[in-house]
Amino acid sequence: MTPARTPQRWVGHADLDAFYASIEERDRPAYRGRPVVVGALPGHRGVVAAANYRARAFGIHSAMPIAEAYRRCPEAVFLRPDMAKYVRVSREIFRILETLTPVVEPVSIDEAYLDLTGLEKLLGPPEAIGRQIRQRIREVTGLCASVGIGPNRLIAKLGSEHRKPDGLTVVYPDQVLDFLAPMPVASLRGLGRQTQRIFSRLGIRTVAQLRAVPLRDLEQQLGRKAAANFHAQAFGIASAEVVPNRLRKSISKETTFDEDVREQTTLHDVLRGLAATVAATARRENLSGSLVSLKIRFAGFETHTRQRKIPFPTQDERVILREAWALFRHGNLPPKPVRLIGVGIRDWQQPEPAQEDLFDQSPKRARDGRLLETLDRAADRFGKGILQIGCAAKTDKLKPR
Repeated sequence: MTPARTPQRWVGHADLDAFYASIEERDRPAYRGRPVVVGALPGHRGVVAAANYRARAFGIHSAMPIAEAYRRCPEAVFLRPDMAKYVRVSREIFRILETLTPVVEPVSIDEAYLDLTGLEKLLGPPEAIGRQIRQRIREVTGLCASVGIGPNRLIAKLGSEHRKPDGLTVVYPDQVLDFLAPMPVASLRGLGRQTQRIFSRLGIRTVAQLRAVPLRDLEQQLGRKAAANFHAQAFGIASAEVVPNRLRKSISKETTFDEDVREQTTLHDVLRGLAATVAATARRENLSGSLVSLKIRFAGFETHTRQRKIPFPTQDERVILREAWALFRHGNLPPKPVRLIGVGIRDWQQPEPAQEDLFDQSPKRARDGRLLETLDRAADRFGKGILQIGCAAKTDKLKPR
């Protein structure tokens, strides 16, 4: 008897294009076709949280100071984020993905990996599956998604990035090496600035050039673990595992600035946006963390981390921001301009009803408590802006360290 043939593994990666800005365009027809920037408003301190592709054509990108974004494109539409709405739409999209395959692994509020192995018999070849993913998201939500499909997570992720926006890229196993060869090494996962400098010094600019370097030589430059990682990626070797409901160890988000930032009001506003993204992911995955961490990087790759155990688990950006900012202010960090800032939470616990008592004693406190206690219903019930209450920067407290 001929042994059964192992089915070809197929991993998909779905990534919503300019998620926050695209939702605002969808909901406000007058803004369609115009550059849209979500973040701080002109005339206020703060940064860009998201920009649509028309705004990106002017060089506007996330974490850019809003004053610079306005200078580059004063005719753009500038909007404050509405995290409650974005979380609602995210849940809707994940429900759509789960109608196509039960094996969906969320990565963030606007992207996920999908195990598509064996679906050819039901939905057709990978190209047809990819078209269905994009079509169903567009029909139900009115939003565009870019989809990559390949034999593993690395190729699927790079595929979704390959033809953004509104793109579909399918890479078959025998096409992997050719697909990767011309890509800049910066496309590989986990490549930081220090490794990029090493590659530049060695004249390695593309994946094909990296592939030509013997592993032993890479180990001398990068160390054994990092060398093995990038060597494997250069040959398209990566995990094909997709784990739904994976209990992640932590949720974190960070931003690297184009130019080092010293202004604390800007740092606070960036941290606020990062905290909101971390909290939105935690709420969507029904996780509450009791340890808040801060990551700071200065010039020369000098990196510091600080963490603080809090007396209650949280998934609220106000709490995350407050604790992270306290770590920044009182963490004995060098008084230097900041290259990178990040925030995270971990040590998952069940939320406690008494958590609401830790917020301010305004008349809104009871409503805020219900927001935290009824996670899934809160966004639908309270609508726009509720998830940002209490996050505004208090400039009188942002004095130099």
